[in-house]
Amino acid sequence: MKFIDEATIRVYAGDGGNGIASFRREKFEPMGGPNGGDGGRGGSIYFEADENINTLIDFRFVKNYRAKRGENGRSAECYGSKGDDLVLKVPVGTVISEKQTGAIIADLNKHKKKCLVAKGGKGGLGNVHFKSSVNRAPRQCTNGEPGEEFELYLELKVLADVGLLGMPNAGKSSFIRAISAAKPKVADYPFTTLQPNLGVVRVDNQRSFVVADIPGLIEGAAEGHGLGHQFLRHLERTKILLHIIDIVPLNEEINPTEEAKKIINELKKYSMVLFDKPRWIILNKIDLSESFEKLKDEIIQGLNWHEKIFCISAINGKGCREVTYELMNYIELINADEKI
Repeated sequence: MKFIDEATIRVYAGDGGNGIASFRREKFEPMGGPNGGDGGRGGSIYFEADENINTLIDFRFVKNYRAKRGENGRSAECYGSKGDDLVLKVPVGTVISEKQTGAIIADLNKHKKKCLVAKGGKGGLGNVHFKSSVNRAPRQCTNGEPGEEFELYLELKVLADVGLLGMPNAGKSSFIRAISAAKPKVADYPFTTLQPNLGVVRVDNQRSFVVADIPGLIEGAAEGHGLGHQFLRHLERTKILLHIIDIVPLNEEINPTEEAKKIINELKKYSMVLFDKPRWIILNKIDLSESFEKLKDEIIQGLNWHEKIFCISAINGKGCREVTYELMNYIELINADEKI
């Protein structure tokens, strides 16, 4: 299934039913008074996060959603029935905002989390509410209020603990295959990854974390070049980023240090939230270089790097296990701090 991570829709809550003006007319009741009932409230529209849904693709085909209108009031002081609410299911991680203002309405980041986005209109009043000692036969009643309507923007941000960054063909997909059961496409040409991939990394029977792999970035990604910019939002929820660098690029004229600087620059342009996230460097394809230690020193010096750096070969798994254990320990530490 194609990965759909954004959609624009319109929602219309149900209008309230109208109140009515009626009078009691029964045998032996010549002085029967007003008995018009109220209209029912219109149905409201809710969104609910469901872990069994993976994409927003359904919202690409159906753009308008309407809840039912409340029924009109009836005689004998009978109220109209309330309109049925409409509950729309979305993937966990969906952010709902108003299209025109950009104001965030809800962030559905947990299974079964539910939010009200459009409230149904209140039902109108029947004439029974207008009777008084000086107005014993009121003929006035009110119409139901219109339901709320909005144009909404739905944006899916996948929930992952670790995000992978890197130029096309840096080895991100090979890395996620090496450490998890995910099987993204791997080939010897750029842009083999066209949509985000998620992999669950099990360190042991009791401990695991989720890794997100997005399409490779290129220079100018923050301005819309390439594919990766479309999915950078998925890295905003991660606890840490892994910057994977190809130390043996296909083009020998490419400098790995300069390529790394380009990625860091694109992160800064796109979002300071992403730029400020904890980030480790992974030097990949050490199996193809006999002088990777020298390259490692050059990259550390060129980037003025003071955080953790690892050397791996994703194709044969060398060094990958050490990275997963370090990540697991770091994530557990972050989770413990968040609970305090």
